[in-house]
Amino acid sequence: MLKVRELRAGYGGVDVLHGVDLDLAEGESAAVVGANGAGKTTLVRAVCGLLAPSSGRIEVDGQDLARLPGHARVKHGIAVVLEGRNLFPELTVAENLRVAQEAGRRSGRRIFSREEILSLFPVVAERLDTPVGLMSGGQQQMVAIARALLLQPRLLLLDELSTGLAPKVVREILAALAHLRGRGTSLLLVEQSIAIAAEMTQRGYVMSVGRVVHRIEHGGWAATVEDGTLLKAYLHG
Repeated sequence: MLKVRELRAGYGGVDVLHGVDLDLAEGESAAVVGANGAGKTTLVRAVCGLLAPSSGRIEVDGQDLARLPGHARVKHGIAVVLEGRNLFPELTVAENLRVAQEAGRRSGRRIFSREEILSLFPVVAERLDTPVGLMSGGQQQMVAIARALLLQPRLLLLDELSTGLAPKVVREILAALAHLRGRGTSLLLVEQSIAIAAEMTQRGYVMSVGRVVHRIEHGGWAATVEDGTLLKAYLHG
């Protein structure tokens, strides 16, 4: 479904990504892991259209989207939860969700119902009239994920899902995402936590200094951790 080839992107004319290749099949989950500065967030921003690549291809179902703006990629089924969440703090939870719901309805896809999404995040359902800026970081993360799911994505990108959140909140979010497996939506998880990446995804890519330095195939998480490859990539990230 997603094919990234020879992707280069960066800031101020300086590339951070140096020829990244990545594949993700329909309904598949994969993680991108690496140390701070490895280029993970830059990769996410390039795939979702918030950062224009300097070269390379970003294909969805064989169509190159690399030159399309972010809003146009939503029409192709790409949704993202960025680190920092990018919600509208002065608007209520319901108002934040309504924006995505309208866009999801226009897409013509029907993967998740609003009721189903709210049932996965009870605190979101209970606080629909609350301004998002008055909620905790974990609650805001749940709103951000709910908003992304209302776009009816075929590909969901999650950037640093667990950063700054209490372990209990992280477990609740992971349980909700696990419930969505098997629905046909592909998941690309960008994480520093190896444990979360190994639990939530089938395959992985280890990044270091803007390059993919190791690929973890199906069933290969445990062996990769044991042989030290992943740890070495972190230490030299």
